Amino acid sequence: MSRRYDTKTTTFSPEGRLYQVEYAMEAIGLAGTCFGILAEDGIVLGAERKITNKLLDEIPFSDKIYKINENMACSVAGITSDANVLINELRLIAQRYLLNYQEPIPCEQLVSHLCDIKQAYTQFGGKRPFGVSLLYIGWDRHYGFQLYHSDPSGNYGGWKANCIGNNNSAAMAILKQEYKEDIKIDDALSLSMKVLHKTLDVSKLSPEKVEMATLTRKNGKTVIRVLSNEELNKLIEDYETKLKAAEEAKEKEKSKKPSS
Repeated sequence: MSRRYDTKTTTFSPEGRLYQVEYAMEAIGLAGTCFGILAEDGIVLGAERKITNKLLDEIPFSDKIYKINENMACSVAGITSDANVLINELRLIAQRYLLNYQEPIPCEQLVSHLCDIKQAYTQFGGKRPFGVSLLYIGWDRHYGFQLYHSDPSGNYGGWKANCIGNNNSAAMAILKQEYKEDIKIDDALSLSMKVLHKTLDVSKLSPEKVEMATLTRKNGKTVIRVLSNEELNKLIEDYETKLKAAEEAKEKEKSKKPSS
């Protein structure tokens, strides 16, 4: 039945579904994991670096995390070429607003502008939906630190913590269990390691497979910083030390219990 309705973006099926949008969502579900965690004093943005090839002449500084303007950054899951088009559009919208009003664009307004464009690609013929989801982190004077997610249909929403891409359901289960309202950015970084350990298909975490960035405020300015390999190594080592200590404590508890 779906074969009759999945060739055109603008044709609804009898069940009221747009199959091309659903296919775009499926593509994102197979992409590398991306997540964001909102803390009291900042935001953590993390992503799985899917493609690492030693034969590359130049390894880009950041594959999955992009700076939009001085107050916002985003991470992407899905088709990278589609993401590049949307990132350029985000930067243009932000700079036009800055030129017109002499102040940075509010976070939600920027997200809403881009989602209007994404929705148009599900409405008019001759186009297809963008096969990419974005997680946006930012700060503005109206609402402070903010985390948003948008999908190919043009829907968006604000989140305290969210994960998109491969194994996102496992990550969301951890975030629901571990996230606290008063979490600080250092604790959010530790929680990020736990999320990555549970979602990545690797036996051991390494900086080559991970990208992370933080957004904080310092001296009245927003600071967006991509973590270096040395910082990632330290976070991974700290997490592995805590994990080992927890396993040892569990073994001791088992040994104390009398055998039946």
